[in-house]
Amino acid sequence: MNPSKDCHATTDLGLTWRNTFAGLGEDFYTRVSPRPLPDPYWVAHSASLARELGLTSFWQQSDAWLQALSGNRAVAGAEPLASVYSGHQFGVWAGQLGDGRAILLGQTDGGQELQLKGAGLTPYSRMADGRAVLRSTVREFLCSEAMHGLGIPTTRALCVTGSDAPVYRETAETAAVLTRLAPSFVRFGHFEHFSARGQIEQLRTLADYVIDQHYPQCRGDDTSGGNAYAALLQAVSRRTAEALAQWQAVGFCHGVMNTDNMSILGLTIDYGPFQFLDAYQPGHICNHSDTQGRYAFNRQPNVAYWNLYCLAQALLPLIEEQSHALAALEPFKTVFLQEFESRMRAKLGLLDSAATDDRALVEDLLGLLARSGTDYTIFWRRLSHSVGSGEVTPVRDLFLDAAGFDGWWLRYTERIGAQSPEQLSQVMLSTNPKFVLRNHLAELAIQAARKKDFAPIASLLEVLETPFDEHPAFEHYADFPPDWAHSIEISCSS
Repeated sequence: MNPSKDCHATTDLGLTWRNTFAGLGEDFYTRVSPRPLPDPYWVAHSASLARELGLTSFWQQSDAWLQALSGNRAVAGAEPLASVYSGHQFGVWAGQLGDGRAILLGQTDGGQELQLKGAGLTPYSRMADGRAVLRSTVREFLCSEAMHGLGIPTTRALCVTGSDAPVYRETAETAAVLTRLAPSFVRFGHFEHFSARGQIEQLRTLADYVIDQHYPQCRGDDTSGGNAYAALLQAVSRRTAEALAQWQAVGFCHGVMNTDNMSILGLTIDYGPFQFLDAYQPGHICNHSDTQGRYAFNRQPNVAYWNLYCLAQALLPLIEEQSHALAALEPFKTVFLQEFESRMRAKLGLLDSAATDDRALVEDLLGLLARSGTDYTIFWRRLSHSVGSGEVTPVRDLFLDAAGFDGWWLRYTERIGAQSPEQLSQVMLSTNPKFVLRNHLAELAIQAARKKDFAPIASLLEVLETPFDEHPAFEHYADFPPDWAHSIEISCSS
């Protein structure tokens, strides 16, 4: 097939499409068609997400699907567009941004918006080429599904298609397109865009759209003085706090928490220079481009609040009273702390009523982990097993300060008291994952994919979809990272 000759043909993928975002009007987007991807091939797909969408078991064998999800054929009933937004990047106002390489096809009949990321130039590509590279696309595909497996709110990824067409970043790489889904891809930056331009009616239209589609309970919410827009801000603050608590508890670093990368639904979105912690280092910076450490792991909650403050500023023309806007942000602080402490207590198996010393027990443990540089995921998994077996040596061996750990362990065993060790262990094993998408695992899968070996991606996906299961055939995915893993540099380049 020659995509340049066939890119205007249409295909019926058997899905019912609508596009409520398109109904907002052309102040909010530009209609644009995906650019053809030369000689595409399948790289990876999520069978579980496909089942949720009601796709047949053979969809990934269909050339019509391959061509459509590579941008080579129009999809019957879809209304492709790229949306415009603005935002703060690394704390600095960046002005107009927008979907520079992501094209929204529309919404499935299940209410999921479907985007092609890497599908070519849009009016918002600025100086870029509108493409994505295989490296970053594989990472986002795997991490989207890994976060879903962990129960963390996230965009989803249906598949990756690749091409040998060159794409130039620091070096020449190959192109890829990611098909990703979410109930909405609206970001904080969408609101900032219209507010900064003084386009208040468009701002109101967007806010009403988000409320009607996703937060109908905000209408008539007396807790926000009857102002639906203040209620929206409060609801977003809560969802963002809940998501950040989950990030911090599992050791997830986003790496580039710009306001244009913050979902209005509290989803984890735009996987670029992310990382799951290996050694527990609270100040870890996973983004090589983040020279000032703005998005260090331990700064993420404060950055989220700062981003919410930017959203509050954008919504102020609708909320009108600054005091109401500030009050709508307040839940973030209390919800984050409550959610984080609840999740850390669950990781320790403390599912009864909170005790006075629980916060100190968690804080002292995190201090021990930091001083020893203990592997975060392996520690929690070993602890979960040790509680059931009574064998503490595998956990103790993870600490340089053995005496310090012994003191903490004594306090911990006194706290869990006479609870059934076996039952407690099972609860903890369902809370502390055995598998996370470590950087070196993603890198190995990428290296294989560059050689057209896609089996490692499929194997990784299998364990990441159910990360709390043992998967004895894939024990090596739960090992300590090799020494070379520390030299991996992840930047904003993708």
